[in-house]
Amino acid sequence: MSTASGDSPILLQRSLESGRIHSAYLLSGPGSAPQDAALDFVRALVCQRPGGPCGECLDCRRSRPGEPIALDGTGRKGPLLRHVGDHADLFWIERGEGGTRVTIGQVRALQNALHLRSTEGGRRAAVIADAEHLNQEAQNALLRILEEPPPQTTLVLATTTATGLLPTVRSRCQRVRFEADPTAAQQTPECAATRARLDGIATAAIPELLDWAAEYRGARAAVVDGVEVFLETASLWMRDRVTTAVRESEADVTRDLDAFNTLNDCRKTLSQRNANPQMVVERALLALRESALR
Repeated sequence: MSTASGDSPILLQRSLESGRIHSAYLLSGPGSAPQDAALDFVRALVCQRPGGPCGECLDCRRSRPGEPIALDGTGRKGPLLRHVGDHADLFWIERGEGGTRVTIGQVRALQNALHLRSTEGGRRAAVIADAEHLNQEAQNALLRILEEPPPQTTLVLATTTATGLLPTVRSRCQRVRFEADPTAAQQTPECAATRARLDGIATAAIPELLDWAAEYRGARAAVVDGVEVFLETASLWMRDRVTTAVRESEADVTRDLDAFNTLNDCRKTLSQRNANPQMVVERALLALRESALR
């Protein structure tokens, strides 16, 4: 399947309206937008009314989200996957509670579930949330589903960034990208505080930056989400710097662009199993300071 791109959920809505549903979609972007759109989309796939979810038919009532069941990536203390609401043909997997990866055991459980006959005789769909946290073994197992999808089945991957996914996984998905909302990000207290600190990074000493990065020390599962927020906020801050420099006709933004590329590399590194979140932040901060010294 060739990879297409979209700037918004319009692609998903057009798929629903035309009835041309692909076997796999990859939704990427900051915040909760990809997961929220993935949930609405799979609910619409089983809705009894065109273009749903209508919220009123039997399938919509069954797929209405309730209190989520905590998952366990090992399957020892909880299920590997869960249904969307109480709908037997909709599945959801994500990192287990306290876990750092979506595991091969979860993907295999999903594979087994999708190869069973549909309970209602219609479409089935599954969402893999936190898809950036699929380990390599899980991605290789996922390829088997993507290469030979069961009939009437759609897989939706939701992720903040697709850079950590194998090219073979990305190439088999219809792409939908969600853009960041800079205004909303700046209104978040945590992001506003980070931006204020970044405004003074040019005068920050190296030990001060290392102390900042040390704030992300600890168990990976506990700090990785905070690092993702930091990298997204720093990217927005850097984008504003470049925009201002271009507007004011400053001659050289090479360092800014280099720092922006480093932030993207940091996102990719963070998605790897053994990446140290504190060291990822150190690398990002040093690149940002270098760009600010122009």
